[in-house]
Amino acid sequence: MSNAVLTRMPDAAELAGMDMQHVAQLLRSQAASNDALRSQIEALRAQIEWFKRQIFGQKSERYAPQPDVQQMHLGELMPVVAAAPEAEQDVPAHKRRRARSDFTDDATSVPFFDEARVPVVSIEVPNPEVQGLSAEEVAQQYEVVGQKVSHRLAQRPGAYVVLKYVRPVIKRRDTQTLHCPPAPVGVIEGSRADVSLLAGVMVDKFQWHLPLYRQHQRLAEAGFKLSRPWLTQLMSQAAQLLEPIYEAQLDSIRSSRVVAMDETPIKAGRAGPGKMKAGYFWPVYGEHDEVCFPFFESRRHACVKELLGGTPPPSRVLLSDGYAAYSRYAEVTGVTQAQCWAHTRRGFFEALNAEPQAADLALKMIAQVYEVEADIREKSMSGERKRLHRLEHAKPLVEQFFAWVDERLASQGLLPSNKLTQALAYARERKAQLMVFLADEQVPMDTNHLERALRPIPLGRKNWLFCWTEVGAQHAGIVQSLITTCRLHGIEPYTYFVDVLQRVGQHPARRVAELTPRLWKQHFAEQPLRSDLHGASL
Repeated sequence: MSNAVLTRMPDAAELAGMDMQHVAQLLRSQAASNDALRSQIEALRAQIEWFKRQIFGQKSERYAPQPDVQQMHLGELMPVVAAAPEAEQDVPAHKRRRARSDFTDDATSVPFFDEARVPVVSIEVPNPEVQGLSAEEVAQQYEVVGQKVSHRLAQRPGAYVVLKYVRPVIKRRDTQTLHCPPAPVGVIEGSRADVSLLAGVMVDKFQWHLPLYRQHQRLAEAGFKLSRPWLTQLMSQAAQLLEPIYEAQLDSIRSSRVVAMDETPIKAGRAGPGKMKAGYFWPVYGEHDEVCFPFFESRRHACVKELLGGTPPPSRVLLSDGYAAYSRYAEVTGVTQAQCWAHTRRGFFEALNAEPQAADLALKMIAQVYEVEADIREKSMSGERKRLHRLEHAKPLVEQFFAWVDERLASQGLLPSNKLTQALAYARERKAQLMVFLADEQVPMDTNHLERALRPIPLGRKNWLFCWTEVGAQHAGIVQSLITTCRLHGIEPYTYFVDVLQRVGQHPARRVAELTPRLWKQHFAEQPLRSDLHGASL
């Protein structure tokens, strides 16, 4: 607390000996101290209410009218009917046959897993030397003198399986030469990981938020003897394979006319013993329902220009929240900036405790604009029809709202620190940006579609917590971008990764955009490449 707040007012005897100018100065000082105290108390009260709402209150910021105190509950009118007893049925007891294990205890040939506990799928690899020959001709010309076995770790959703490739070694009877087919080439050369495992590990971490150390524990419990850094290396190598696809998707987003953008923090890289650096994902959402999560080490204004480019198309519309970096970018490049109504509504939602009547009225007016948008979605309006509907129904409501904002700011005597005053000032300052959506049917009213898409990042912070290096954060952004876009287009990420990880090494570089989820769905989704695990029986 400041010294001015602790200043003691003089008593009557002391005031009598002072001139009026000194007394007036003391009164002004005391009034300033009182104002500072009221402002501090109001700020503390707002903080307490915010924490109470986070713990006990409603998280949704949608307008919800206060219930009518005279309205009775339905249960108060309807008598409680006793539930009828459920009918019972006798089920005959039976015995189950104990499952017999055909696995041996010999672990010398397969040292990285426990063969007694791990299911193994055997796959016969045909020898090309005997293709086209009948069984009789094979028996006459060749004899099987042995076999070579190689193992590869694979994954079914919810289970780990070992693919056992059995490659017969045959010898020609006439020339006595040995022939054995080579082991199938994996996505990562020389790795014991099948493509299904790569896809499964990525999906488990970034879609289901299961950290690698927990996946390692699950593998150990299943009987596999693997090191934890091995999983980290797999993730890094898979992300490097997917990086060209991510870059192609980011280029597609950059070419969009309407782009939504935000930023969210992530801990990445060591800042010292026990400390992590603060970095940021800058999610960017394109008009084709594609999203990317580029990683930057800061929240500087220059990140927006580096991401979107210094010379965007003249018709570009940037939809964002009220962060000054976006406004600065719009001023420098000349793009049209549209701002989010959900962020504007949040200010009035937080002012409900300070000024309940005025804040409730503001939320009600904003809710009426959202009702127009809901009607547009319900009737599947688009194009010119959508634009005219907004101008006819939403524009009068928006103009009425801003007229009320101006009137309220002119008439009220609240302090600048008051939550309602801050919400009103926020809305009036961004009036032009908040009205962009009315005349442009392609511009959403808010950034809620982007907020929904970036939810996996905060969920990841609650689970895998941080990225050990900045490169790891970049790889996390690559994988999360493709998974989130897959979900936006109704694609199963596991199937997508199994296909593109096999396809990316042989696909023409100039057509890499075809492997982005949006175009992959058109070209390859009907007949995706599968792992050898697909269709194999235990």
